[in-house]
Amino acid sequence: MLTRGARRAHAIVTATFASCAAVQVFLAGLGVFDDPRFFVTHREFGYLFGWLTLVVLVLALAGRMPRRITGLSALLLGLFALQSVLVSLRAGLPAAAALHPLNGFVILGIAAVTARASWPVRAAPMPADAPGDGALAGAGVRATPGAER
Repeated sequence: MLTRGARRAHAIVTATFASCAAVQVFLAGLGVFDDPRFFVTHREFGYLFGWLTLVVLVLALAGRMPRRITGLSALLLGLFALQSVLVSLRAGLPAAAALHPLNGFVILGIAAVTARASWPVRAAPMPADAPGDGALAGAGVRATPGAER
């Protein structure tokens, strides 16, 4: 029961995180093209929704998501933590700090891929429900060659 709920929540929280990452790009754009004070909003909003990366990883583990999705969830957490490190390098290594926007786009892309991959798995039968095919059965993936969908 907990596993099934965690799978459903993972898809929703990951999609929410991806949406927040898109808002972050917009806020950074406002800081560049409208008023530099929007960078404060960009920073604070990033700290506000950043904790979702930990929630995504915990839900992936609790939901016993497939390895790829769990790995992508862990990667999101690591890349998001790297964002603050990159900003802190601004004074000493500005070329490294300049990777901050690129890393942000990578985070957005990985979040979108993870959300899309976890969506079909949220409703997939649990391993105990579908012997042999496991969690991948409901995602349209055959676990064994010739297995029925």
